Amino acid sequence: MIIVAMMNVSILGCGWLGKPLATYLISKEFIIKGSTTSVEKLQDFKNLGINPFLVDIDKVNEETIQPFLTSEILIVAIPSKNVLGFKNLIREIEKSTIKKVIFISSTSVYPSLNKEMTEEDVTINSPLVEIENAFGENSCFGTTIVRFAGLFGYERQPGNWFQNKKIPHPKGFVNMIHQDDCVEIIYQIIQQDVFGEVFNACSNHHPTRKEYYLNARKVLKKEPPVFDDSSPLKYKIINADKVQKQLRYTFIHDNLLVD
Repeated sequence: MIIVAMMNVSILGCGWLGKPLATYLISKEFIIKGSTTSVEKLQDFKNLGINPFLVDIDKVNEETIQPFLTSEILIVAIPSKNVLGFKNLIREIEKSTIKKVIFISSTSVYPSLNKEMTEEDVTINSPLVEIENAFGENSCFGTTIVRFAGLFGYERQPGNWFQNKKIPHPKGFVNMIHQDDCVEIIYQIIQQDVFGEVFNACSNHHPTRKEYYLNARKVLKKEPPVFDDSSPLKYKIINADKVQKQLRYTFIHDNLLVD
């Protein structure tokens, strides 16, 4: 099913991912409500065409949250691990017009078992998994959980990471996804009306950590990093076949060693 644009979408957390997602959806003629915890960002949101709201997941109450939730779809794009806060949010969603949720999660839910990991594999016991379950098991609305790999792109440059610090497990493999792919995958989930799913979202390219970070520093014309190979090797390789097949999606940035 293809969704017609001009629908109302609320984005909880208009930061590194949520803000460009909001502007992209606006370009596709969606009406966007966006949240922040900073009063200083409200005018910036207005200038971009985002209807701004002050929302704090740690202080959810009906009076402040319900106007933000007057949409058809909610995208949750905040890094909070506040289980109680999210459960309070879910209670408010149940009272709202929201019928579909996209919950942005992370591939950090998978343990490092030195093998490829799919959506069917075991996850660790963690607050993030508990929050995933709280959304996914709720029958009042449909939820798709998107587990993004390591996020990069634009001002988020991996060559700036591990400053003055040795990089462990150089023989392990990286799992990364560019901001452009994050935005497009979320858009396709909405457009194709794919809810009730769990997706891994990660580039198909998995260079070693040594290859990746040497290149990342080279791109920024910085000194090569120092690696620490003293610990037993631990890694995971995230398999993103499902999202590509089900959404018929082709990654925009699928070579992690380009300049």
